[in-house]
Amino acid sequence: MNAIADALKGKLVVSCQAYPGEPMLDPNTMAQVAESAVRGGAAAIRAKGLDDLRAIKGRVDVPVIGLVKVGDTGVYITPTLKDCLEVAQTGVEIVAIDGTRRERPDERTLAETIAEFKAEYPDVLIMADCGSAGDALAAQEAGADLIGTTLVGYSGERPKTPGVDWEAVDEILAQADRPVIVEGRVHTPEVAAEAMRRGAWSVVVGTAITHPATITGWFADAVAGS
Repeated sequence: MNAIADALKGKLVVSCQAYPGEPMLDPNTMAQVAESAVRGGAAAIRAKGLDDLRAIKGRVDVPVIGLVKVGDTGVYITPTLKDCLEVAQTGVEIVAIDGTRRERPDERTLAETIAEFKAEYPDVLIMADCGSAGDALAAQEAGADLIGTTLVGYSGERPKTPGVDWEAVDEILAQADRPVIVEGRVHTPEVAAEAMRRGAWSVVVGTAITHPATITGWFADAVAGS
């Protein structure tokens, strides 16, 4: 197994992403959040946006999973080969891309995208963000190095569950022969530990660690409802 993938095994990855219109949507802020997460034990950082990625690479010494989001519907996570190459140019060790079987904006297949990318960046890993076990199988056949459950409940193939869709996670874990990174609605340490017990290679946590507005909302609702 690749040394970068080995560095993630059995470890926590923290996603540091702010949404459009938020006060924290600033490269320096995201870099500070990433540095704080690493101090807390994050073995890698997942982040979006070319400016954010460059800022974070300058502040942390752990692997960075990079991506861009183009729009917010359909295939929008690092959707094209051009996007993949631009993310890699920031120096990240892993590029996260949409790993579903949906049509891609540049009309390349996932396999073509990965093959052309690897021709230029053979040492950069590809994390395929999948929405189902079918996606995971197709993504590993296409050459993905890592399989993420990131898009389970978001690709239209499965309903969005309030928490982790364990049925989908178990199906992916049972069928994939690449490291599986559980990501998506992991809101407590207990849920993260459960993912590892089920066989995850590593776990990505974002909202519950790095999104103050959402975390505050959880507490505000609890106080108001008490």
